[in-house]
Amino acid sequence: MHGTTYSLREHPFQMTPNARLFFPSSVHRRAHAHLVYGLSQREGFIVITGEVGAGKTTLIEHLCDDLDPAGFVIARITTTLVSGDDVLRMVAHAFGAEPEGNKAAVLRGITHAMRISIRRHLLVVDEAQGLPPSALEELRMLSNVTLPGQQALQTILMGQPQLRRMMASPDLDQLRQRVIASYHLTGLTREETHEYVLHRLRAVGWQGRPAWAPEALDVVFRHSDGIPRRVNRLCARIMLSAALEEAGVITAEMAQMTAQELEEDLGGPSLAPAAARYEAIEAQPPSNSDLFERLADRAEENQRALEEYADRLGWVGRLCYGKSGRLRW
Repeated sequence: MHGTTYSLREHPFQMTPNARLFFPSSVHRRAHAHLVYGLSQREGFIVITGEVGAGKTTLIEHLCDDLDPAGFVIARITTTLVSGDDVLRMVAHAFGAEPEGNKAAVLRGITHAMRISIRRHLLVVDEAQGLPPSALEELRMLSNVTLPGQQALQTILMGQPQLRRMMASPDLDQLRQRVIASYHLTGLTREETHEYVLHRLRAVGWQGRPAWAPEALDVVFRHSDGIPRRVNRLCARIMLSAALEEAGVITAEMAQMTAQELEEDLGGPSLAPAAARYEAIEAQPPSNSDLFERLADRAEENQRALEEYADRLGWVGRLCYGKSGRLRW
């Protein structure tokens, strides 16, 4: 409807990840640099975590678009609660090997598929927090397959914040030692949320109508915490409301009313402003699990601070891009 009203080529706030609409926020640029650095090492695991809707899949789509298909075989699997043997069969199928037979036969098929190809093999595992330790251990064992001078397989594990806590388990110490790069995606800043909304609009032919009042974009940030998928969901509904009214300007009042309607439709606090949710959480007496979660979150904040400090020193840029500004492997 708003495509007709505002002459847009397509939906600017579609929920399906689209590398063409990738927005290089500060956190997504850092995450991309960590991915590039990890791939340049040609071995080990790369771990990317973030809240639901933080943009992990779009980030990977953007990375894969940059990789030379003549140099990489890329396989992607989305996991649920599957056993270690099932994960091996999924990997075999993704790389074109025979997934049937006993475990030894499946492993031989995967190894053969990797060794007969001159291209590097990259496995992307989405929703990795759903894997049991046995499945993660099978992936670690696959990383032992080698070619002359290098490992045959690199793996990117993507998941929600629980994945970071899983990786901290003593049972996964050997896997953890093979992680050569990791990054946790957080939400966009207020300024970046403004830029993100306008970026998505311009990408589909927006010519300034409807105009977005800066205060309306502030409302979007407050009700989304800067999480891209939440921004998309809210902005899609705002654009629909504006189209129904044939509005030329989206105001803060319109955005606020739409946010409240969407929250009521969903029947939950998912779009409540962050400050209000945090106040509600703090008002409750903490349980042991709550204390553990807060300690884990504090550790993640400290890790991000260290990573940002390293970024300011420029080490990732020098390793990944060099003086030319081009990616180097």
